[in-house]
Formats: sequence, C-alpha cells, structure tokens
Amino acid sequence: MSGVVLDGKRISREIQDELRPRITALRAQGKQPGLAVVLVGDNPASQIYVRNKIRACEDLGIRSVEFMPPGNISTDELIALLKPLQDDASVHGILVQMPLPKQIDSERVVAEVVDAGRDVDGFGTHSLGLLVRNKPGPRACTPAGIMEMLRRYQIPIAGKHAVIVGRSDIVGKPMALLLLHQNATVTICHSRTANLAEECRRADILVAAIGHAGLITRDHIKPGAVVIDVGMNRLTDKAQVERLFAHDPQRLASFGKNGSVLTGDVEPLAMQELSSYYTPVPGGVGPLTIAMLMSNTVGLAEGSIWRD
Repeated sequence: MSGVVLDGKRISREIQDELRPRITALRAQGKQPGLAVVLVGDNPASQIYVRNKIRACEDLGIRSVEFMPPGNISTDELIALLKPLQDDASVHGILVQMPLPKQIDSERVVAEVVDAGRDVDGFGTHSLGLLVRNKPGPRACTPAGIMEMLRRYQIPIAGKHAVIVGRSDIVGKPMALLLLHQNATVTICHSRTANLAEECRRADILVAAIGHAGLITRDHIKPGAVVIDVGMNRLTDKAQVERLFAHDPQRLASFGKNGSVLTGDVEPLAMQELSSYYTPVPGGVGPLTIAMLMSNTVGLAEGSIWRD
C-alpha cells in the first residue's frame, strides 16, 4: 500500500483563489484588507516566513505594513511601537512573528497589542477561549489549514480516533480542539507520554507536531492511518539524512549539493508506505498556514469572523 499525497500547495492555491473575489468586493467598498507584520531581530527562518507572507499579500492585493525593530528591543519599547496599530482602521490583522527574542514577554505583547479583533494568528487568550467554546473567531492558521485539507479531500473525521503528538498553543492544542469539534475522539501526546508508539498506533488520524526529525517511525503508524506531518526540520547530519532518505536518491543528491535537507517529524518512507493519506515535507502543511493567514485577514476585514 502507498498513501495518497495530500497536496498542500494545491489546496493553498484553491483557498487563495477563493479569496480574490472577496478582496475585490471589499476594495469596491473602499476597504482594502490590511495586515501588519512584526519581525523582531534577524532570525533567518523567521525572515523567510515573513517574506513568504508579504509575497502572498502582494499577490492577493492585501495591504501589508512591516515593522522590523532590532533584536535588542525591550517589551515596553515594542508595545509602545505597536500601540498605534490599535487605532489604525486600515489594519485589520496584526501578526507578531514568533519566536520573539528571549527578553520580550510575548504573552504581554499579544495581550496588550494584538487585541481580539486583530488577532489574525488566533493565538490570543480571547481567541483561544472562543475556540474552546466553539464560537466564531480567528483560528490558529496551521490547524485551520489542516482542517481545510481534510475537508477538501473528503477525509472523514467524525467518530475517528485522532492522536496529536505535540501540545503547543500554536498547533497541538488548537488542532485537538478543532478535531474534537468535528466529533473525533482525541488523544494529545507529548514528550512525557509513556508508550508513545502504542498511543500513536491507535490513531486513524495522526498529527505529528513535536519538532523532532523522524521521531515518528514505522512502529508508530497504524496501517491505513491519515498522517499529517507538521514538522519542519533542517538536517545537516549526513548519517541522519542517509537513514531517513536511503530510499530517495533525489533528496540525497539535494543534500549533497546544499549540505542540508528539510524533513518532518515522521520517517518519510514509513509514512508513504503505511498511510492511506499523508502530507509531504515540504509542500504539505506549510503552504496552508499562509493561505489561512490570508483568509483570517480577509475575514477580519469583512467582519465575517468575530471581532470587537
């Protein structure tokens, strides 16, 4: 058996194409959706993420405003810099790229600047509370994108056993709640879970979001499971790359050329051979995150998702 690839790039294009007429309608009313993007410091991975988000805004006709303060800024200075956004009617969503430098209190920044009405990432306490209660509101983009993918591939959720490996506020917890609201039975696993492989083998839908390359092996996957790999790990160790990609000459050649290769949290060959459906890395979950960020921005501009 070989699983069907869940094509995140295709689903992302579909979502963004569906946004275009909504953006055109807003602009006809004199309202251009606006997204403020905040990148503190010079984290290379964050720079790539932000660049991709700004490019998506430009392609769709969403106005983007960039704030790039230095990495040594304090919490108070960052809040003071961003406070004027709360009174800017042209800004409908505020994205503070995580992680922030260690000296910054990220929870305080989100609480004091990214108010519920502009919480485009769905990370704020109020937005998470709405999610717990299954009330309308902006949802965390990666889990929301995964739900869109499952829906568009017509993968049943109700009555299925979903196992999420990872308990972050950004992916694991909101993913569990979104699946629960669609009537899945949900188990959350993490670094302290006993008998992780045994727990994972119970999953009809397995979501790996723990940030550890190849942690989920053949022993963790029930044949026929839907496997969603959220991990994005850059490997530079030759032995590890050869272990994970012995079956894939193209990826080995890419590693030989570039000195690194991207992989997820699931062993690629095990995922391909055992699953019924699976997300590749890259090209699976990643494109959906940006698509749902754009969707949340448009929804906030329309008022079609909850806001103050």
